[in-house]
Parts: sequence; C-alpha cells; structure tokens
Amino acid sequence: MNNSPNINHLWADVMVEEFIRNGVDHFCISSGSRSAPLALAVARNLKAKSFIHFDERGNGFRALGITSATGCPCAVITTSGTAAANLFPAIVEASKKKLPMVVLTADRPPELRFTGAHQTIDQVKMFGEYVRWQFDMPCPTTDIPLEFVLTTMDQAAFRSVSNPAGPVHINCMYREPLAPVKTRSNWASYIESVKEWQRAVNAYTKYVMPKPALTQSDIDDTASKIKKIKSGIIAVGKLHNPREQNAVLKLAEKLQWPVFADISSGLRLGLHHKNVIHYFDQILISKRFQESFRPDGVIHLGGRMTSKRWYEYMQAACPGQYIMALNHPLRHDPLHHVTTRIHSDIAGFCRSLENKIPQRRANRSLLRLQRLNTRVHHEINAFLKEKDDLSEPQTARLITELIPKGDGLFLANSMPIRDTDMFGTPYGNAAILGSNRGASGIDGTIATAAGFACGLERRVTLLTGDLAFLHDLNSMAMLGGLKDPMVIVVLNNNGGGIFSFLPIGQYQADFERYFGTPHNLTFSAVADLFGLNYARPETPLEFAKIYTVALKSRTTTIIEIMTHRGYNLKAHNELQHQIENAINGDHNK
Repeated sequence: MNNSPNINHLWADVMVEEFIRNGVDHFCISSGSRSAPLALAVARNLKAKSFIHFDERGNGFRALGITSATGCPCAVITTSGTAAANLFPAIVEASKKKLPMVVLTADRPPELRFTGAHQTIDQVKMFGEYVRWQFDMPCPTTDIPLEFVLTTMDQAAFRSVSNPAGPVHINCMYREPLAPVKTRSNWASYIESVKEWQRAVNAYTKYVMPKPALTQSDIDDTASKIKKIKSGIIAVGKLHNPREQNAVLKLAEKLQWPVFADISSGLRLGLHHKNVIHYFDQILISKRFQESFRPDGVIHLGGRMTSKRWYEYMQAACPGQYIMALNHPLRHDPLHHVTTRIHSDIAGFCRSLENKIPQRRANRSLLRLQRLNTRVHHEINAFLKEKDDLSEPQTARLITELIPKGDGLFLANSMPIRDTDMFGTPYGNAAILGSNRGASGIDGTIATAAGFACGLERRVTLLTGDLAFLHDLNSMAMLGGLKDPMVIVVLNNNGGGIFSFLPIGQYQADFERYFGTPHNLTFSAVADLFGLNYARPETPLEFAKIYTVALKSRTTTIIEIMTHRGYNLKAHNELQHQIENAINGDHNK
C-alpha cells in the first residue's frame, strides 16, 4: 500500500485485497476512465484473476456463469453512467437464482451529480431490491480511516453469501486524478492503524455464518405427516451437489416413492435408479393417467420445476400435503399449495427424515410408473429412429447421448431446456448442467455459458436457440481465451420457436410478424468473424460425427441446425400423441 500513487488508488488497492481475502478473487472488468482505480488495483494484485471485455452487459452474465459453476462470488467492475445500468439483467438473474455477486460501479463525485455532467446518472440504489445490500462509498480521503473501507468490503462480501445469497452493489465515487498520478509518496502515518491487517492473510472482520437447524419437534412433526401419506411423489428441482442428490435417492428408497426429477436436479441425465421417473413430464401428457394417479402427498425438494405439465397436474390433483424443503427462506409456491415449508439444507433434511420413517415396500403406483418410464423411452427412440432429418428434439436427445462424462452442458431458455428435459436420455453420461432459470430470460446466454466454462475449468456444450444466440453476439469475443473450447449448438428456426407452442400461435394473421419475428440469418459468417469452426449437419448421423469431432477440437465450434418452426411443432405433437397412445394403451391392459 505504500506504493499506491494517490488516495483513489490506495482505497481501491485495499478494496480489491479485502475482497480477495473474502474469497472474491475473480474480477470481470469493462474498461472506463472513472473506474480506472479499481481496474488498476486488480491489475496490481497478483492474487486477482481478471477478465476484460468491452460489453458490460456480457461481463455481468459472465460473472454469473463463473459464480454458478464455482459457488463463489465473482466481482464486476464498470465505469459510471449507462455502463453500470447494463449490469441490470445479470443482477436480476443472480438475485432470482440466489447467486453471490459483487458489483463495483464507479461514479462521479457529489458536486457533479444532478448537474448535467457527462456520463452521470443516478446510480444510488439503482438496482433496487434485486441486490441484497448496497452502499454509496464516499470519495476517498485520508479524513476517513482505512478500517471503514475494510469493514465495508467485509460486510458486502458477507451479505452476498448470506442466506439468501445474491448480488451486492458498491457504488464508488471518485474525484480526479483517476489515473495513477503520484500525489503523495508516503502513506505510513495513514496506514499505521491497519498494520496488523497488512501482515495478516485473513479478512479484517471475520463473519460466522449461521446455519438453519431443524429441531427434533420439526422433524417429528414432518415425519408424522409423511407417514400418513398413502400415495406420494418426491418432486426434485435444482440440487447443488452430489451430497444432496444421494440424500434424496436414499429417502426415495426408504419411502418407495417415485422421484419426478427436473433437468436441473442432476438426477435427470446419466443416472439409472429405480425410483427416478425421468420422463414424468411425458407421462403426464395422458389425462387418463393423471385421473388414475392422484397422490395425496408431495415432498418437493430444491428449486422450481421446468415442466409446465407438472404444475397443471398439481393444480388438478391438489394433494392434501405439499411439503417443500429449500435451503433459503423465500417462497417458491406459485400454486399456493404448500402446506409445510422447511428452511433447511436438503441433505440434512432428507437424512433426518430417513431416520424417522419406516422402510416401505414398492407399491403398485411405483411399479406402474417404472413401466411407463421405460415405455416412453422406447417410444421416443422408435419415433426418432424413423426420422432422417435433424429435428430439435432429436438434437437434444443426441447431445445427451454423446456428451462425455463430466463435461458441462449449458441449456438456453425457451425450447432448448424444455426439449432436453422432455427428451434427453437418462442412459448417456452424467454432465454438469447449467442454465439461467432465475428470471428465465434469453439474454446473456453465451456470456453465462462462457463464465460457466471458465468456472468449471472444463469443456462445455451450449445448446441454444437462434434468438438467444443473436441476442448475445458480443459475447462471442469471450470464447477465445477459454481453457477448453466450447461446442455451441444453435437451433435456427428463424425466429421465436416457442411461440408456436403457445395459444397465440393459433392467430396466424399477425403471428409471424409480431411473434415469429423471422430474422432470415444464418451463422457461418459469425464463425468467420470470431475465428471459430463451423458446421451445418442435416442428418442425425452427420450431427453425431461433427459433434464428436468438435469435442476434440482446439477451437470453439458452432454447429448450426436449420429447422422449421411449423415442422418442429408438428414433430412435437406427433411424438407426444404417440407417447399418449402408448400410455393409454398400457392403462387399458
């Protein structure tokens, strides 16, 4: 700190060092004059990992992807004005997904606020309630002790990871000089009070994280309710690690209940377990099945379900007991059916229940669902085997069959995550799944996938639609520096494919212009612009060969799949009609 050229840079050096000591060691930086002290503080700190990108919006999503992969907060640094505002979409997603993030925005000093000064907007509390905590830092001055800077950064880091985790915002006012101009060479007297901190390696303030603990009474009460359920389902949303996944499976074995596993659970792909009903969404196509299987209880573990049919089914079934356990206190109850809400670590909750519940035997409902799960798997295989063209369901299926074990798989919103949830095979390899299912927007898809790959430090396949791809083209510039090249599979149906599945799709007069929004573009030139490999397979066999080659390439590859929205809708309907007939036929036996 003695070498800091001026007070702006001294404070910035202290801020960056303290964040690193709190585990925030990755910084995504978009260049700007006002934020120069922060950017140069990162550059000077040998422990800091940095990434520079010209687009603040993309950098926010890259930080989100890194955090999603590592579970550790990532920091974003921007200059003042609309540069800071460009972070808002990523902050919303981080807040909804409860992912820690530190947002450092530079700002003008008080005398330039509300004066018409260039690149000045009101940045105080600009992200509203989407951040867990925010603070407007004063202009650096030796009149304020450095302990204030340290404890403020410690509070920010702690609030970011506190339950519920999420983004925090530090707005940093700076006067000139912004560049590392030497104004004072000796800070000895000013930094005297923090000498002990300088010699240490830990943060100035150590925060001890509280852990929610279930009382014996809570466990007994919940177990008592579960014992009274005659026919139950375990619905599993996003789980965070194998420990949670194993605990859920052991509870399912004890109860002998079916597990309806969402794509985000880690139980949907690459897993064979007798209780897991991988194709529950497709089984629920059959109204006859829904009417014949009405559970009187549900245990919902983890986040929300991707399947719309699940929520429609629950709305009709309205089970008497709906027990939900999540590792945060927020409400996840769009149907307002939850009767018992547990705030607990998922693994601990499952283990506590497992010790209180007697072993049950496999029942007729579970055996039936296992049979139907296998039937749906064979129906999908048979349907796709007859098709020579490369459809969107076929592409999702092939990726889940071919992706190597331990690779990352990032699924864009709209149809890619739905197709993988509905049609992905459970008999491929287990992949590490990522998605932006907080606010479920299509923005920042490429940037988040790039951050996900950076955080995982392994190869990632991105399955995305054409509009999400176009929405984030700036972020293609991020891919060159990845340790392992990505494989980007783009489903190009020339517009908004998901709208064809919605009621608005029936109103053809204005549909194409206002909802289909055709762009009439293909993406080979994108590969040329960013120096990437490119291929456009037309058959499943071609895709399998090209995808396998792309996985071994040292350069990121774009694989473009040309599809037609009308045909895609027809293919989905035909496949699901075939599945429904098969399920109804089984019911008649």
